[in-house]
Amino acid sequence: MMKKRMLGVIVMMLVGIFALSGCKKEAGKPVDNAVSEDTTDDSEDTDQTEDVGKFKFGFSVIDMQNPYFITLEEAAQQVVDKEECTMIVKDPGSNADTQAEQIQEMIDEGIDAIFLCPVDWEKITPSLQALQEAGVKIINVDSEVKDTDYIDAYIGSNNAEAGKLCGNDMIERCPDGGNVAILEATAQNSINERITGFEQAIAKAEKGFEVIAREDTNGTFDSALEAAKKILNEQSDITAIMCGNDQIAVAAKTALNLVGNDQTIVYSVDGSPDIKKELKKADNQIAGTVAQSPINIGKTAVTTALAVLEDKEFEKETYMDVFMINKENVEMYGADGWQ
Repeated sequence: MMKKRMLGVIVMMLVGIFALSGCKKEAGKPVDNAVSEDTTDDSEDTDQTEDVGKFKFGFSVIDMQNPYFITLEEAAQQVVDKEECTMIVKDPGSNADTQAEQIQEMIDEGIDAIFLCPVDWEKITPSLQALQEAGVKIINVDSEVKDTDYIDAYIGSNNAEAGKLCGNDMIERCPDGGNVAILEATAQNSINERITGFEQAIAKAEKGFEVIAREDTNGTFDSALEAAKKILNEQSDITAIMCGNDQIAVAAKTALNLVGNDQTIVYSVDGSPDIKKELKKADNQIAGTVAQSPINIGKTAVTTALAVLEDKEFEKETYMDVFMINKENVEMYGADGWQ
């Protein structure tokens, strides 16, 4: 009888052990491991942080080897970071086809808006159409696209005025007139406007200025250097060279040095540190550069984009003031940075 009782106890213990063992086997299943309240709250907070006040921007300008665009991007990035947004930066390297490919990549990556300065103001149109169809807001910076109906806002300098300032300064510096060469970049509307403003100004001079040579540089240093060397080899009497931007002006100055020409003067637009350093030299041939501010353009572009995306009031067109920097006033602005 005692043996039967002991056997019953052992059986009951074994049943209990197997029952507990069965519970352990089910412990890994989701149904038995509900997410804790803390974990659920963390997940909801993360989703809200990603959705509220967050935008993804694209950044595509002509060439990120140009110090002007490097500075513009850095200024924009500061505001983007402050607003806790993100920005994808791509460098087309002055190639319109590459820019088109990169813009499509950014569309595929889900950008909400793009800061865009076209390599070619006409060839960019299909990309503008693709951006619009994808619902991407277009903030056109520095150089306008041809089909402005596609863009949401434009931020840049008063380029026509910049060209006029160069022309007026040259008239004062060269009262007897002279021969002029022009280094331009016809695919960039900002440079087109500068050259137009310059030519309008010198057309009003009492003593005539004649444009005896002009070359399309595509806006790059290497192309500008070859173009300047070509002009200087073909024309021996050039009073001044008008350049579309400071990068082109550096190329013109280099070409003048190579041929031993210390008489021809150079004008340009940007107000870059490199050109301001040249202005401070005693034997400098840079007559002047009309300053613009990539810092202000970059910051204004981001604040405008945020207003567009958040359906707030914004300026459709913003033109920044420009001013002449020459050897007489360069010390006021310094040569270590941009305006």
